Amino acid sequence: MRALVQRVSRASVRVGAGESGRIGAGLLVLLGATHEDADAQADWLAAKVAGLRIFPDTEGRMNLDVREAGGAVLVVPQFTLYGDARRGRRPEFTAAARPERAEPLVERFCASLSAAGLRVERGVFRAHMEVELVNDGPVTLLIETPPAGAAA
Repeated sequence: MRALVQRVSRASVRVGAGESGRIGAGLLVLLGATHEDADAQADWLAAKVAGLRIFPDTEGRMNLDVREAGGAVLVVPQFTLYGDARRGRRPEFTAAARPERAEPLVERFCASLSAAGLRVERGVFRAHMEVELVNDGPVTLLIETPPAGAAA
């Protein structure tokens, strides 16, 4: 799995005329899955995201995780994270998991974050979404899980 994690002052997702998720300070996570991913990768990635010490402490150092900072997480499914644009002008998405495989992994990731005590808002799977955010810092990290069967 891949997660593009952005520390935000605020973020929201709109689908059509409605809003599906909104947070204040916290993390916006664009999340993609590939064919080999399973529940173990979703759980590992959720623990990694929840524990990232990328929020400032009282001295301004990045020492706090999202829970310690009192933030929330907005998770947006993003199959295009597995787009390959090395050849030609049109990316190919063959590395992205099919929706029927990816959607349960995104839900597992969200459930793991919730179990860690975080408030989790979501985008809508298979929908055209408008994501709005204010990147704080900016702080942006790309995190990829170890392959299935590899030691983490």
